[in-house]
Amino acid sequence: MPHLLGFLAKRLFWMAATLWVVFTVSFFLMRSIPGGPYSNERNLPPEIERKFMEKFGLDKPLAEQYFEHLSRTLRGDLGPSFKLADYGVNRVLAEGLPKSAALGSLALVFALVLGLVAGLVSAVRRGGWLDHGLMVLATVGIALPNFVIAAVLILIFVITWPVLPAAGWGGARNLLLPAFCLGAPFAAYIARLTRTGMLEVLGQDYIRTARAKGLSEARVLLVHALKGGLLPVVSFLGPAVAGILTGSLVIEKIFFIPGIGTHFVQSALNRDYTLAMGCVLLYTALVYLMNLLVDVCYTVLDPRVRLD
Repeated sequence: MPHLLGFLAKRLFWMAATLWVVFTVSFFLMRSIPGGPYSNERNLPPEIERKFMEKFGLDKPLAEQYFEHLSRTLRGDLGPSFKLADYGVNRVLAEGLPKSAALGSLALVFALVLGLVAGLVSAVRRGGWLDHGLMVLATVGIALPNFVIAAVLILIFVITWPVLPAAGWGGARNLLLPAFCLGAPFAAYIARLTRTGMLEVLGQDYIRTARAKGLSEARVLLVHALKGGLLPVVSFLGPAVAGILTGSLVIEKIFFIPGIGTHFVQSALNRDYTLAMGCVLLYTALVYLMNLLVDVCYTVLDPRVRLD
């Protein structure tokens, strides 16, 4: 237990350091771009623009802006949105996060279920037509970006065979198509990793021993082999979650889902500094926490691995 607490303390320290570096780099990069949040407003009188700059402190020296924003962020206040009237960044993220989390969670479920089943079947039927067919599909899934998959599925299930809504937010049916498009490329990766991991495990001595004891093939595969075969998949889950988070930026825009990805893209286009930085910090924290969870899960699946 003390070893685990020490590991968590060390990782949380590096997480705080990473967030500070991301905050600093994001702050100065956005300020280095010519123009500002109100430079593209049409017919905005100079006096009104100056009032906006004073209201949000954009007329202050850059160093003063940085330390004020950093101090406010450390208190848990990400500041007001420059473009969404009467909305703070905390409120925008609180309203958008559940939608993005629902989309990402369902996409991850699709990726795990489809990928694990396809990889397991391919490993069991190694060299057969089913194995070759599933791996060809996996290769296609890896090669195609999710927005291409989205375009094809919209053509099939919205235009040709209208069984699913085209876009919007309102219920579970609105999530099915975008979640599948978001999770499909990761399902392809998981399928290939599961097949590779299972083929390696199925040749181990303890699997032959389990079969020699008369255990059913289903028990050998699901109880004894799958645990070891999942190790490559678990290692992939950290980057996969990061990919699902960043991939949702495109998918949310295509399907008009009002999640964090939509706000992030819009804030970048509008040069809404505080909202863009809030989204970046949230994504960074989520990715870091998911990688930490993957490390802990890895030790559960393989006791030989220690948390260092």
